[in-house]
Amino acid sequence: MSASVPATQRIPHVDHVGSLLRPKELVELRIAYHAGKCSAAELKALEDEVVPKMVQLQKNLGLTVINDGEVRRAVYNDGIFGSLEGMTVPYLPFVTMFSAMGIKGFTSAKCTGKLRRTKPIHAHEFVSVREYVAANDVPNVKMTMCPPTWKHLQHGSDHTYDHNVYKNDAEYFGDVEKAYREEIQELYSLGCRRIQFDDPGFAFFCSEGMIAGMQSLGEDYDKLLDTYIGVYNAITADWPTDLVFTVHTCRGNMKGLHFSEGGYEHVAEKLFKTLNVDAFYLEYDTERAGGLEPLQYLPPGKHAVLGLVTTKSGALEDLETIKERVRRAAEIIAHGDPERPYAEALNQLAISPQCGFASVFEGNPITEEEERQKLALVVEAARQIWG
Repeated sequence: MSASVPATQRIPHVDHVGSLLRPKELVELRIAYHAGKCSAAELKALEDEVVPKMVQLQKNLGLTVINDGEVRRAVYNDGIFGSLEGMTVPYLPFVTMFSAMGIKGFTSAKCTGKLRRTKPIHAHEFVSVREYVAANDVPNVKMTMCPPTWKHLQHGSDHTYDHNVYKNDAEYFGDVEKAYREEIQELYSLGCRRIQFDDPGFAFFCSEGMIAGMQSLGEDYDKLLDTYIGVYNAITADWPTDLVFTVHTCRGNMKGLHFSEGGYEHVAEKLFKTLNVDAFYLEYDTERAGGLEPLQYLPPGKHAVLGLVTTKSGALEDLETIKERVRRAAEIIAHGDPERPYAEALNQLAISPQCGFASVFEGNPITEEEERQKLALVVEAARQIWG
């Protein structure tokens, strides 16, 4: 990335986070697939039919950044860690964040050998969308990815990797970074120009309860945040200037549930100023996300996508309230450090739903028509605010 290409020229003022509601028949078939009652080929055949419908839905609504709605995934973070050589699936304790939530363990993936990317991971998802957009719209196809820090966030240094394989976090993350860069390079070669990391972990650092829980476990949360930012910056460094990197963070979104609370005060200055991405997709649909004041730390050249519309229920937000919150956010940024004209601050903002509509394939408690109305609402709000 380069400051010579301002993010505000490459990031639209309206978007959606990623996952969309699957049709009922696809949900049912995936349930059958996980129960061993249908084949992967049968599941893929139906996914192939659904993808162009997802693309058309987004086009019809006036969205310019397009993806496949994550319909080929069971969970939003499927992909890299399940595909790297060196990973196995044992029962693991949750250590870092999830122990602070009272979750003690879960079947997960542990690094038991040297991590290597031996095959494409997300290429099939990107290519399946690319064929349904015009050639000049291919750079607007967005690929969402599991955060590179995810397994470490769950299991900590003691359980993320075998210490006979990696002696410390630096060695482990070095191979994680290499795998991510190789995957992104392949996607770039296919025409992908938008990468979004979906990382609820950054919002977990906002929670007083989780911070207290980490401290009780002897974890230095501030140092850990520095480590995670460093991992991202190693992945996003030194790419062509037409490649857009963004990060989405929320407080949990499994079937309408959330897992943490707390405003961005704990992380905003460090995250906005030192994480080397073009835009931050921020949950702002309820009081548990806190106020807009932390946006004062958003530096020139970076973008904040305000998640002002909830995906957790079908109740439709008020258009004028959305517009007023965007105006208030622009005022805060304009009076931030450094100060800047209001028009410049407003241009650094965008709006979206606060998260996906189906972070897990069963989806949130919301209908397809309510989903359409919410997406149409953010499109109309952006039209009225920015033209």
